[in-house]
Amino acid sequence: MKTKIIPVIMAGGKGTRLWPLSRASAPKQFIQFVGDRTLFQATLSRVSDPTLYEAPVVITNEDFRFLVAEQARELGIRLSGILLEPVARNTAPAVAAAAAFTASRFGEDAILQVLASDHEIVADEGYFGAIRIARETALAGKLVT
Repeated sequence: MKTKIIPVIMAGGKGTRLWPLSRASAPKQFIQFVGDRTLFQATLSRVSDPTLYEAPVVITNEDFRFLVAEQARELGIRLSGILLEPVARNTAPAVAAAAAFTASRFGEDAILQVLASDHEIVADEGYFGAIRIARETALAGKLVT
């Protein structure tokens, strides 16, 4: 069996630059812009292939924890965990916390794919081909950015 990737989805942003569509109580990653899913749900769907991915880890804040859980439930997607940031400290501390969590749960050699939850990305064969190449490169001991 191939080593699976652990998706780490960052979903704590307030979306202030998209105001008034995005508000503190409903930031852009939890709003439906295109189709019948939110950007967060589209991100969850992108990492739902069980042959490639483990269940995702989501980093968010206290205010959005129920939105994260509910939107994952709506898609029938199980999460490996929801990590709550006590204070927004930007990307690096969030990724460090996720790395520590995944190391304790999946082992120190776990391969992480860190994703923003507010991007619209076409998940076609080219995308997944690049992800598979990145996984093989990481398995060879290289850092992939």
